[in-house]
Amino acid sequence: MSDFLQLLKNNRNYRYTWSGQVVSEIGDHFNNVAVFSLALANTRSGMVVTGVMLARAIPAVMAGPLAGVVLDRLDRKKIMIASDLVRAVVALGFILAVPRKDTWLLYLLSALLMFASPFFTSGRSAILPTIASKEELHTANSLTQTTQWMTLTIGAFLGGTTVMQFGYEWAFAFNAMSFLFSAANIMSLRAKSGSFRAQRAKGLTEAEVVRPWHEYTEGLRYMRSSPLILGIALLAVGWASGGGAAQILFSLFGELVFNRGPAGIGYLWAAAGVGLLIGGTFAHWLGKRISFGAYKKTISICYVIHGGSYVIFSQMPYFWLAAIFLAVSRSAIAVSSVLNVSQLLRHVSDEFRGRVFATMETMSWSMMMLSMMGAGIASQHWSPRAIGVVSGLLSSSTAFFWLWANWTGRLPEPAAAGVEPDEVEVHGDPVV
Repeated sequence: MSDFLQLLKNNRNYRYTWSGQVVSEIGDHFNNVAVFSLALANTRSGMVVTGVMLARAIPAVMAGPLAGVVLDRLDRKKIMIASDLVRAVVALGFILAVPRKDTWLLYLLSALLMFASPFFTSGRSAILPTIASKEELHTANSLTQTTQWMTLTIGAFLGGTTVMQFGYEWAFAFNAMSFLFSAANIMSLRAKSGSFRAQRAKGLTEAEVVRPWHEYTEGLRYMRSSPLILGIALLAVGWASGGGAAQILFSLFGELVFNRGPAGIGYLWAAAGVGLLIGGTFAHWLGKRISFGAYKKTISICYVIHGGSYVIFSQMPYFWLAAIFLAVSRSAIAVSSVLNVSQLLRHVSDEFRGRVFATMETMSWSMMMLSMMGAGIASQHWSPRAIGVVSGLLSSSTAFFWLWANWTGRLPEPAAAGVEPDEVEVHGDPVV
């Protein structure tokens, strides 16, 4: 915790980025709870929740390649501000959907909101090594992800309570204001070079300006050239095979299985956030102490715990027990996420960083989309509890892919891209 406080105290750029993240992500979860609760209140159908999730996933997949190229070509700070401003307008538009009994406006606004999101989320990941020193990088990554999960806990809990007490309009209005607050904080960032453009090994050629697809495929070739980077990307895809279904199941379990309404949805998301927060904090401590070999073993263990705990969650008869195992499941995935992103920040070249993070987001959203479609269709024939078992097993199957790749020597440590490993974390005796 002292590392986090020191970072916020001493690093002005990171402090502004973090402040905007806290408020905007709490607003995101106000929106999530309100949208899914409104959809279920009007229809009582799991397929509608699936429809809203797909309306969010498809634009995110479409925007990913474009976001990656734009972030590696233009000033990342300006792109992030533009994303926030667009999302503020869209978020306010959700108020128009409240009095309607049909759901087409929820689909449209969800699609617009998510199309603009990768330009910000991938941009924030890409600028992290620019606003944090080599010594601060692991701590900055840990705090960014831990904050993301802290805001999930707070936002989901407050979002569910706010919707119950004050109605959907207040939740949507707060979401819009949170994006404006984030944009104001990003405007305050300062770079030594004067801008947040990526450092490129060469200037843009005329062909690259006309054909941005060339730059995107160049990023894909870069990822394929590094087994570790590709392996981490495939790990995210494997998680998403069950993780997409899980996004739908949170709403179904809170609203339909345990009959707790919007508050039930919020409480389950909050339980997930508590688990992620605990796991992220532990991962910060762990990441400064384990070797590269121990890191790879830890990832496999995390995915086994994650999938197994989710299966148990889906079968619990009592709400509080379900919440506990949900938290355990998310704790394990948080450890994996923090350790994986630290490896990416250490090894991905700045020239390709926007494309790598945007491509990974696109890959995981693509698989989540398939998973959500499968869960939505299955919800018409099977119970949420049965779908939860399949979801947990699919997510944990990723562990066996990673174990095989590590066992056969297919995950060597690549050279650091401008950051020496011993400058990022302190190595001690392996923990795993």
